[in-house]
Amino acid sequence: MFGKKKQPPIKSLIAHGTRIEGNVFFHDGLRVDGDVVGDIRASDEQSSILVISESATVTGQIHADHVIINGSVKGPVLAFDLLELQPKARIEGDVSYKALEMHQGATISGQLKPMTGGVEDKPTLKLAANNG
Repeated sequence: MFGKKKQPPIKSLIAHGTRIEGNVFFHDGLRVDGDVVGDIRASDEQSSILVISESATVTGQIHADHVIINGSVKGPVLAFDLLELQPKARIEGDVSYKALEMHQGATISGQLKPMTGGVEDKPTLKLAANNG
């Protein structure tokens, strides 16, 4: 399902020992090893990948297509394609995703909300009934 799409390259890094206070906008791929206090948002123009490593902490919203988390996130996470939660992932906030892969040990303190395109897009359920 996801193997058909080529992953965008990770072109940017927020290194371990670096702290950013403010919103971060990126294209293609971003790896976070340090700390971010602010929202992290990928460009809507092309597919994106965001990696939050084991040593990273993010306090703010996350918006990207493919999100891989093995660190700490305090805030809502929106993964428009795939959300991968590695064993040391810690999320405090609501999580929205199209597809979810969660490893043993990962924790979420919040609601899980699958993205389905809206209730109105789903066909109406019709039960077979005997009208006679």
